[in-house]
Amino acid sequence: MGKEGVSGADKERRAALKEEIEAIENKAGSSSGRYAFFDAVYEEASGDEARVPWADLEPKAELLQWLAENPARPDQRAIDVGCGLGDNAEALASAGYDTVAFDYSEKAVNWARKRFPDTAVSYHAADLFDLPPDWVGGFDLVNECFTLQALPPDMLERTAAAVASLVKPGGTLLIYSRYEPGGRPNGPPWPLPEERLNMFEAMGFDKKEDRRFELFRQDGSTMLHAFMVWRRRTADA
Repeated sequence: MGKEGVSGADKERRAALKEEIEAIENKAGSSSGRYAFFDAVYEEASGDEARVPWADLEPKAELLQWLAENPARPDQRAIDVGCGLGDNAEALASAGYDTVAFDYSEKAVNWARKRFPDTAVSYHAADLFDLPPDWVGGFDLVNECFTLQALPPDMLERTAAAVASLVKPGGTLLIYSRYEPGGRPNGPPWPLPEERLNMFEAMGFDKKEDRRFELFRQDGSTMLHAFMVWRRRTADA
């Protein structure tokens, strides 16, 4: 499944590249600037995976655990939102789902295809806010990882609604995000305010799982994370 994980040496190089990433990020004030930021990171990485700060080069552990407990039934479709370099999408396909994956950055999509030349995933460059009509309500499983926090907080409701629109009635939505209790999180990226983690309930979903955990930065500080499983209500629910 492509290269596995980020080595210790690459983690050190990523820390050293922080100023370079921040310089690119400082040019991205508006939402359109954020789109340009992602493209610029992939472009300037020039094929060096360690220079893409959000690329773990392996699927999220929580996703793998959930997929092990919930393998696909025949003909179930999944989609990975903001797929980046493709690791989570490949995990969905390996679990038996007929998998689509998309990212706004065509550079990311092409890179993912190159990393997984024998992939069963159908990769696309696409805009979350201008989705192909046949994708809307078309998936049994939708996986979202860090997309909600990647765009400015004033776009959160719109971003969440666009992600939710992909889930068919009775389908499942997986959300993986950083969050912060109280206040307005600083960014970019912008961790979700803790009180907004349950916003999908008002969009027609029931919460099935809610796992909270901490991850540690190299400087010893911690980041709060949530992995949440939502089920979209059916018309007769």
